[in-house]
Amino acid sequence: MNGAVALPLDLAELSIGDDAEGVVRRTILPSGVRILTEHIPGSRSATIGYWVAAGSRDELGATGSTPSRYGSTHFLEHLLFKGTPTRSALDIAIAFDSVGGEHNAVTSKEYTCYYAKVRDADLPMAVDVLSDMVTSALIERDEFETERGVILEELAMAEDDPGDVAGERLFEAVLGDNPLGRPVGGTPEAIKAVTRDAVWEHYRANYNPHELVVTAAGAVDHDALVEAVTRTLGESDWDLDTPHAPRARRSAASGASAFLVPGRPLTVVTKPTEQASVMVGLPGLVAGDDRRSTMGVLNSVFGGGMSSRLFQEIREKRGLAYSVYSYAASYSDAGVFLMYAGCTPGREGTVSELLLSELNRLADDGISADELRRAQGQLSGSAALALEDSDTRMSRLGRSELTLGEFIDLDESVRRMMEVSTDDVQALARDLVAGSVSIAAVGPIDEAAFAQVVPAA
Repeated sequence: MNGAVALPLDLAELSIGDDAEGVVRRTILPSGVRILTEHIPGSRSATIGYWVAAGSRDELGATGSTPSRYGSTHFLEHLLFKGTPTRSALDIAIAFDSVGGEHNAVTSKEYTCYYAKVRDADLPMAVDVLSDMVTSALIERDEFETERGVILEELAMAEDDPGDVAGERLFEAVLGDNPLGRPVGGTPEAIKAVTRDAVWEHYRANYNPHELVVTAAGAVDHDALVEAVTRTLGESDWDLDTPHAPRARRSAASGASAFLVPGRPLTVVTKPTEQASVMVGLPGLVAGDDRRSTMGVLNSVFGGGMSSRLFQEIREKRGLAYSVYSYAASYSDAGVFLMYAGCTPGREGTVSELLLSELNRLADDGISADELRRAQGQLSGSAALALEDSDTRMSRLGRSELTLGEFIDLDESVRRMMEVSTDDVQALARDLVAGSVSIAAVGPIDEAAFAQVVPAA
C-alpha cells in the first residue's frame, strides 16, 4: 500500500491491501455499527475488540438536577463483566478460561475497549459473549455496590505507586481545566459519590449501535465476522432497524495544544517513599498532527531507550536515577510531552533541572545525523516487531477508525519516519520548550527543592 487510506464515514464498504500481505476491510452497517478486520495469513488466533467512543473526558459533572457521572466510564469497564440476562459473571469468565483465551477491558480518556484473544475456532464464542456484555449489561444494584469497593481498592493500589500519582498530578497540571486532565479511573471521592442511576444513564447514553466500533485481527474472515456481529447484536434490545450514521469523530485541533490553560506549575505530594518520583511536562501534539512522526523521532533520541540522551546523561554519566525516560501522549484536541525520573530524596531539584536543560539543549543545538539514523532504525524495527502481535493490529484498527480517520500500514509509517529531518526535530523541540512547564513530584520532599526550576512556586 502506498500512502494513507482515508476512512470516510459515508462509505459502507472498504477494502485495503491484498491477500499476500493481509487485507484490511471495513463494513458500516445501516445502524451505524462499524466493523473492521485485518486478516493475517498463517495466523491461528484472533484478537477482537468492541470499542465505544466514550472515555473519562465524556463524563458529565453535576449541573442543576443532573447527578455527577464522574467515574462512570471506569465503573462500566468493571460492570460489563458482572453479568447479563443470559450470563452470570462466572459464566463470562468460564467462557474464556475454558478455551485458554484472554479477555479484559481498557478505559482511556477518549474511549473504552472490551477485548478478547482466542483461537480462530473460538472467535464465534468471543463475539457472542462480547456482544452480550456490551449491549445487555444488567448493572444490578448489589453488584454495583460490590464493585464500588473493588474500584476503591484499585485506586488505593494506584495511590501506593508514586509514579502513578505523579503522572495523574502532572496531567492535571498540564491540561488544567480540560476534561482530559481528570484521572481516567476517577478519584475516590467521585467513585464514592456516583450513583448506580448515573452510571446507568451514562451506559444508555453512550452504548448504542452508531457509537460501536468492532475490530478484529488475525485468523478472521470478514464476512463471517460481519454476520456474527450482526446476529449477536440483533439478539439484544438494541435498535438495529433504524438507519443511523456512525458517530462523528471528535473535532481535531491543528498543531500543538496551545489553547490549554495549565493548572499549578508545581505539585508536590509528600509521601514516605524511598525515592522521589519526578515528572516534568509540557503541552504536546494532538493525535492528528502531521508532526507525530517527528515526535516519535524526538522522543526516541531524547528519552526513548538506553542510548537516549536522558538515560546517558542522568543514569549512565551521573548515576542520579535508575529509571529515567520521556514519552508523548496525544488526544484528539490536546497532547502532553512528559519526562520522568526516580531519584534519591534531596536530588529532585537537580534531576528536574537536568531534565529541562537536556530538552533545552536539544532545542538549541538539534540532533546529530547519527542520532537521527539510530532513532529511525529503532522506531522502524520496533513497529515491525509490534505488528507480529494481533493485539497491536486490532488496536491499530480501533485508533485509526475512532481517532485518525485514516489507515496507515507499516510501509507508510516507516516512509513518514524516514522523511523526518534533523531540522524537523529541532523545530519541534523549540515548540515544546516554548510551552508552560509543569512539575509533579511524589516523595519525602517539599516545594523548596524546586525553587530554581519553578521560581514562582
